[in-house]
Amino acid sequence: MTYRFDPELAAVVPMLPAVDFADPRALRAQIAEFANANQPDLAGVDVLDLRVPGPPGSPKVPVRVYRPAGLTGMTAGLLNIHGGGFMIGSIAVDDAACLDLVRGLGVVIVSVEYRLAPEHPFPAGLEDCYAVLEWIAKAAGDLGIDPTRLAAHGVSAGGGLAAALALLTRDRGGPPLCFQFLGYPEVDDRLETGSTRRFVDTPLWNRPNAVISWNAYLGEGVPGTPDVSPYAAPARATDLTGLPPAYVSVMEFDPLRDEGIAYAQALLAAGVPTELHLFPGTFHGSGIVGQAAISQCERAEAKAVLAKALGLIVSPAQPAHGAS
Repeated sequence: MTYRFDPELAAVVPMLPAVDFADPRALRAQIAEFANANQPDLAGVDVLDLRVPGPPGSPKVPVRVYRPAGLTGMTAGLLNIHGGGFMIGSIAVDDAACLDLVRGLGVVIVSVEYRLAPEHPFPAGLEDCYAVLEWIAKAAGDLGIDPTRLAAHGVSAGGGLAAALALLTRDRGGPPLCFQFLGYPEVDDRLETGSTRRFVDTPLWNRPNAVISWNAYLGEGVPGTPDVSPYAAPARATDLTGLPPAYVSVMEFDPLRDEGIAYAQALLAAGVPTELHLFPGTFHGSGIVGQAAISQCERAEAKAVLAKALGLIVSPAQPAHGAS
């Protein structure tokens, strides 16, 4: 199918690798090789790898903590959840994005390496995220995080897990989140939206990969059946009241587009302050084409949205810092 991509993105599409989720182990190895060959610049940011208590009876969870160098006092915090269709990805994949946010906003970020499907299906990954949220709340003083300004942040499957985490901590009475940043989130296992049915060959993410992803996460044949948990697929939730304010972004030529729009509408209908932005001419993960103007717009908006949500003071000449 021919798509009306943004011209700067269209020029790069023929060079993008085919991403096939049918062999997640091979795909993980390819991504790890790429990450190891592209070590990020850590200037201005202190980075620490830790293993923190996991869910009861489960292994410890690896996390990577990013703090502005020389941070004194308290600032806002982000729990970052990487994407990858619940099946691939790692802390390292989000290094560059996390470093950019720390430098631009002056926040502390804790990025979680949750267990992956199909080896560890739902709810393993989500429970890992919840365990890390609990750890952050307990360690907030040592981390330099103001616990009243802690947000969940994720894109793609990470956005779906961030949405699910907001539901889970609300219902358990766990550590409160002040905001949920849901970048083109994967939230609906039913795969019945117009965009999911139509976009079968789009770059990086398409309907065939979505089918594999949900079967891996929920179990073969489970997606689309009546009793799927809203903590697995937040689009299934019937009560969204009392959730933290949200930002939802969607890409125009992405199977996840319509479910993201529908979830934003459902949040609004439940009285949750929600901002929704569709980026025209884009595809799933098109932000990797960093030089494109639309990708720069996406990154700039993310920083502006987070700065406002977290009560940060931003000046053109300096990074954001915690509002006193």
